[in-house]
Amino acid sequence: MNKPVLVIMAAGMGSRYGGLKQMDPVDKEGHKIIDFSIYDAKRAGFEKVVFVIKKELEDDFRELVGDPISKHMEVEYVFQSLDNIPEGFLVPEGRVKPWGTAHAVLSCYDVIDGPFAVINADDYYGASAFQMIYDFLSEVKEDSSYRYTMVGYRLKNTVTDNGYVSRGVCDTDSNQMLLDIVERTRIEKREEGIAYSEDGGNTWNPLSEETIVSMNMWGFTASIMEELKKRFALFMNEEVRNNPEKAEYFLPSVVDQLLSAKKATVKVLNSEDKWYGVTYKEDKESVMNAIASLKASGIYPTKLWR
Repeated sequence: MNKPVLVIMAAGMGSRYGGLKQMDPVDKEGHKIIDFSIYDAKRAGFEKVVFVIKKELEDDFRELVGDPISKHMEVEYVFQSLDNIPEGFLVPEGRVKPWGTAHAVLSCYDVIDGPFAVINADDYYGASAFQMIYDFLSEVKEDSSYRYTMVGYRLKNTVTDNGYVSRGVCDTDSNQMLLDIVERTRIEKREEGIAYSEDGGNTWNPLSEETIVSMNMWGFTASIMEELKKRFALFMNEEVRNNPEKAEYFLPSVVDQLLSAKKATVKVLNSEDKWYGVTYKEDKESVMNAIASLKASGIYPTKLWR
């Protein structure tokens, strides 16, 4: 079996943050959050990383991220673009928003031929998460069902004080198998506790802080690619037709469809680590403080790649 590969979704421009957040340093040595993820992945056993980026970002991304990492990991690039859609469809007039996380992974169709983990470029996941997912992918064997995994985090460890976040809210059984997952695109801390809204903030629904959520850290076999390809055409035909400028092809939604069809199982690997990310500019100071603390405790050296 091929060794697991790490796929990093780095095509987002960070509209709420106001810039190319995945290239913004979070310590005085110039490391970015993505550097810590790749460092943890390397320690866990990953030897190759595939970056999903926008073509127009390639030169900057290579200089700031890819070229330094290529000294320590095998690196490959794929490009996520609006016009990468099924034959017979057109990009809706006025559409500028990327197609979403499932489309980002589908962009890797021609370069993935074995098990792989997928993460966001701008989220800190913790070293234990990479070790858990690498170990699972190194041993996975499929039978009549696809055997996938995800790292789950407690909701209280994944919210920011500075606005709302998007999370996949998970329901699991007693064996930590995923029963279903629902993408909630507006979750935030409120005076009465953590809650989500489906109508732009007009009404709110409470969520337990112990709720297990997805941070888009998934482990798949190559079998997911054909499913993503097939279901993307359905997405274009149905959801884009109804919401041409904003409909998104979410990875958790595809996983939930496969669970409902009993075509896949997903083992949830629970992490007690705290998430750190720069969803908003105001998040940066807390992330820098957290990284400094992790270094002081010996989890990371001052300079990652010696």
